[in-house]
Amino acid sequence: MDVLVGFFQNKVLFAATLGWFCAQVAKVLLTLIFTRKFKAERLWGAGGMPSAHSAMVCALTIAIARFDGIHSASFALAVMFAFVTMYDAMGVRREAGLHAKLLNKYLNQIEQKNADKDGDGIPDEEVDEIELKEFIGHTPLEVLGGVLLGILVGILVPA
Repeated sequence: MDVLVGFFQNKVLFAATLGWFCAQVAKVLLTLIFTRKFKAERLWGAGGMPSAHSAMVCALTIAIARFDGIHSASFALAVMFAFVTMYDAMGVRREAGLHAKLLNKYLNQIEQKNADKDGDGIPDEEVDEIELKEFIGHTPLEVLGGVLLGILVGILVPA
């Protein structure tokens, strides 16, 4: 019980976790609104609007600024951590998702062709679809959504 009390007393940790949680819930709600389907995976899955990673690091950074000050070493560390996290989400992870999409397409075409033993264009044996995870990065707009949400959470967490 002391751990739970300690968690809520650490306003910086609470703000960061709340930023992440709010973003994940927002993903579920936005998916429900736009697809009319409830996808529980959106509560923990990567990718999508808003970026939970961006929301978390921005809430963390704003909370540190509020509680430790902008001249503190922890604020400087949080700012750099936020920049690296957001760059990674828009760059490396987004690019990896695009690569996965192409790999899925081409590998599945090869599997279909290999399963067509008589050359009539119809697979003669069952083919397991290759499905690498494609939805792992973020567009700049999704990162911006996470940034704005994180800033809001960081400001609203009580002092």
